Amino acid sequence: MTALHLESLPFRKNERMFEEKSSGTAKGFVMTDLHRTRRRSIRIGRGTGRAIIRIFLATTLTWCAGTVAVAGADLYQAKVTVTGQGEANRIFGFAACLEDVLIKVSGALKLSGDPRLAAYKSKAKSFVTGFSYRDQFLGKPIRDEQGTRDRPYDLTVEFEESKIDDILKTFGLKPWLSHRPRLAVFVEMEQGPRNYIVTADGPQSDLQRDALLAAADKRGMDIVLPGTAALAKSNITGGELRTAPFPALMPVAAEQGGEVVLVGRLVWDDRELGWATQWRMDWGDRTHSWQVRGVTFDEAFRRGIGGAAQILSGNGDPDGRLRR
Repeated sequence: MTALHLESLPFRKNERMFEEKSSGTAKGFVMTDLHRTRRRSIRIGRGTGRAIIRIFLATTLTWCAGTVAVAGADLYQAKVTVTGQGEANRIFGFAACLEDVLIKVSGALKLSGDPRLAAYKSKAKSFVTGFSYRDQFLGKPIRDEQGTRDRPYDLTVEFEESKIDDILKTFGLKPWLSHRPRLAVFVEMEQGPRNYIVTADGPQSDLQRDALLAAADKRGMDIVLPGTAALAKSNITGGELRTAPFPALMPVAAEQGGEVVLVGRLVWDDRELGWATQWRMDWGDRTHSWQVRGVTFDEAFRRGIGGAAQILSGNGDPDGRLRR
C-alpha cells in the first residue's frame, strides 16, 4: 500500500531496538513519522562504529552547549514508520527516507515530490549504510496470527554522505553544512471559537508542539517555542501575533535562544477539511511569505519549517501558494 499521512499518532512510549535478521515480505504500509525522539538508534550495517562515534561527539558538544542542536551526522539519516519488518516495507521506507534526507541535507524543500527523484528512490537501498527498528507497540498484546504483521515500527535509516552529496549535485544543489539559525516559532491556531498560540509549556497545544518538534527534526532544524509566561508578559495573543512586527517578537525569541522569528497562522477550513496556513519570516532585509491549504497541521508545520530552511539555506523562496 502507499504512504499515509496521518494526524499525530500516540505511539511514543515503550521503546525497543530490533536488529534486522530476516528478509520476509510481509505486507504492510509506510507512514510518515509524526513524533520526534531524541534517543539515538544503534545502526546496523556498514559504518556502525563511525556512526556511534559521531553521535557520541555530537551529544557531548550539545550537552556542553546547554542546548539541543542538530548534529551534522544526523543530517544524513531519516525516519519513517513501517508496518512489520519485512523487506518489502523496508524498501518503501528506504525510498521515503531518501527524499527526506535530500531535503534535510540541502534545505531545499522544493525537492519534495520532485518526479526526478523516482530514479534514485527505486535504488535507495544502494545508498544506505545502516538501519534500525523501534517497536512502537512494545508491551502491548499481539493483534494477529503472524505476530508482527500489523505492528508499527520506527525505521531509522542512515545514508552514505558522499552518495547523497553526489545526488544533490545532479540537481544543482549542495549540502547546507554551515550554521543553521535556531528558529523561534510563533504559531496561532484557530478552529471555530478556539484560538490559541502553540507554546512550550501549555497543555492546550500538546499535539501541535510535538508535531512542530517532529517537523523540525525532519527538516534538520532546531526550534524554540514561546512560553506562556513570556507571551503574557509581552501581551502577545493570537490577534496580536497577526499584526505584530518582527522586532516586537524578537525579545521573546531571544529569551528562548531563538535567532530568527517564524510566524504561522493556521485556520481550520470545514469545506476543505484541512488547515489554511500562512507563514512569514524576515530574512535578507525583506519579509518572505508563503501559504498552504487543505492539509493536516503536521504537514502545515513541515511546509512552514521546510520553507524557512529553504530560504535560510539560499535555495530561494518556497512556492507562495501550495495545495495538498
